[in-house]
Amino acid sequence: ARAAMHQPDSPASRSGTPRLRKRDSSAPNTPRAPPCGLGGVGRRTTFREDVGHAAAETYLVTRLTFILLRSLGVGSRWICQLLALLIYAVLLMPGFIRVGYYYFFSSQVLRSIVYGDQPRNRLDMYIPTDRSKPNPVVVFVTGGAWIIGYKAWGALLGRRLAEHGIIVACVDYRNFPQGTISDMVTDASEAISFICDTVASYGGDPNQIYLMGQSAGAHIAACALLEQAVKESQGEEIYWSVTQIKSYFGLSGGYNMQNLVDHFHKRGLYRSIFLSIMEGRRSLPQFSPEIIAKKLTHGAIALLPEIVLFHGTGDYSIPSSARLDT
Repeated sequence: ARAAMHQPDSPASRSGTPRLRKRDSSAPNTPRAPPCGLGGVGRRTTFREDVGHAAAETYLVTRLTFILLRSLGVGSRWICQLLALLIYAVLLMPGFIRVGYYYFFSSQVLRSIVYGDQPRNRLDMYIPTDRSKPNPVVVFVTGGAWIIGYKAWGALLGRRLAEHGIIVACVDYRNFPQGTISDMVTDASEAISFICDTVASYGGDPNQIYLMGQSAGAHIAACALLEQAVKESQGEEIYWSVTQIKSYFGLSGGYNMQNLVDHFHKRGLYRSIFLSIMEGRRSLPQFSPEIIAKKLTHGAIALLPEIVLFHGTGDYSIPSSARLDT
């Protein structure tokens, strides 16, 4: 996997100099946390602080979930599926405990690095033991049906890639009903900007940054990438350049939301909830990477990095037929 990351062309070959503007650190909506832990100079959060933050997030998500259920009148089928998921999680608990121990106690994991001022604007950084030279970087946007996504879901991926000399930044973002799809895309873009600006402080190579997303995270990351390409091709002011991304890897993502409404409804993500997440039926084309990609100008297409999509044929959450088709 690491060897394959050196194949795409350099960013300079995809475009000229973009109108890239550094964020004003004094702006209230663009905070930048100082580097911390390994390779950094700031204060690393303690275990007690992390547990407190996790407890607060759990309480918030639970409260928002009950508000969502009460306001949308979700039926017993969804509740039964949630209970089945919890039982499944309990059965997998021995494996979770091992990963959890690594997540909370490994010195190679920098937890809850703040990248923005919105709720859940945090990311976890997995640092390789070998830091003799700048390491490639993967920005990973986790899945979770746009409702239960969480940065810790990427712990196993972060651990394995870090063992192969790759820094992994697992991004957290606002979930529904804390935010809708535009908020999630904004959060992902903010996190990418943060990584591009600061990854050298963590021992990363700013010329080898790769974007990856899984399931709903693949959809969110693709939306952020295409949105940025459109802005950059139109000469708008930007905070990170698409040319800073070497490749995009989409894992089991859905890229045409119009074709997935009925499928998700049958799977328990009811139509009313999904359309609320996507900000209404009229917004589905705006947040469908397949539709957006077909309308891109030649200038925007020229900016895009290599795009690699993976999808298992046995995936029932998002069928493999939902892969990007352009």
